[in-house]
Amino acid sequence: MADLEKLGKVSLQEIMRVAFREHVLIPAFNVAYLPMVETIVETLEECKTFALLEVSRPDITRFGAESFEAVKREYDRFGNPALTRLHQDHVPVIDEEGKRVDWSALVEEAMDLGYHSVMIDGSRLPLEENIAVTKEVVGRGRKRGICVEAELGAVLGHEAGPLPPYEELFQSGKGFTDPEEARRFVNETGVDWLSVAVGNIHGAISGVAKDEKKVEARLNIEHLVKIKEVTGVPLVLHGGSGIKKEYVLQAIRNGITKINVGTEIRQAYEKGWRKAGSIQEGQKALKEKMKELIKEYYEIEGSALRLAEKL
Repeated sequence: MADLEKLGKVSLQEIMRVAFREHVLIPAFNVAYLPMVETIVETLEECKTFALLEVSRPDITRFGAESFEAVKREYDRFGNPALTRLHQDHVPVIDEEGKRVDWSALVEEAMDLGYHSVMIDGSRLPLEENIAVTKEVVGRGRKRGICVEAELGAVLGHEAGPLPPYEELFQSGKGFTDPEEARRFVNETGVDWLSVAVGNIHGAISGVAKDEKKVEARLNIEHLVKIKEVTGVPLVLHGGSGIKKEYVLQAIRNGITKINVGTEIRQAYEKGWRKAGSIQEGQKALKEKMKELIKEYYEIEGSALRLAEKL
């Protein structure tokens, strides 16, 4: 346990840097409902696995996370810094409906609350604007020791209306992150981590589709390698649920350090909760799904101990 205590005293930036170097995945589990916080932390403790808890606007507006403040309150009750930190996920400058968002106020709220990292998503902006907005958020984060994640390329799936067939998207490379743009973006913004598009897609968050099984995606590993080589920063995979395991493991060996997991754990929690009409049953189903992901899918049980050894 001494090793884990050491991990709890190290900055998130350093933990991510070591994870990137050592090819250790740090999953980020989305909190769609407040009772999920306790179970996520409990499961990480049982598996001795380091991960992020994260919450996005859709978790608050479409599900039951309530507010960034409410999630922080739950994190303060149950969080264990040796095994997890708190991340504000996906603050878009332009949302999935094409509307401008008051991103500045949302980012500032999380920073004031004491979140350890934030994500500004300017991926729907022209490159120059995305760089400018990200650079501003990075500047704010630096002053407070808060890590900043940004996105380049288009991780599709949250837009209104149905997606084109997945195979068509993959073969065309539509929305894929351009390596040369990524090089420039990282150099000019100083961003800590970069979310990239290499075949990954988001799960649906609205209508009947939010309850449907997600499309089984795959990843263009060659394209990912090009991005890793020119950026040299931890890369992030949004839409991590439902990707074929072989691609995920290859991606971890080739620059992906953080994978967001939302749809799978949310649906597991909702299914258990609705079936029995009990939050405890939802938490039980969530724990089972998390253990399956940690042990069998990502193969990262004990990752906290491995990270601590390498610090």
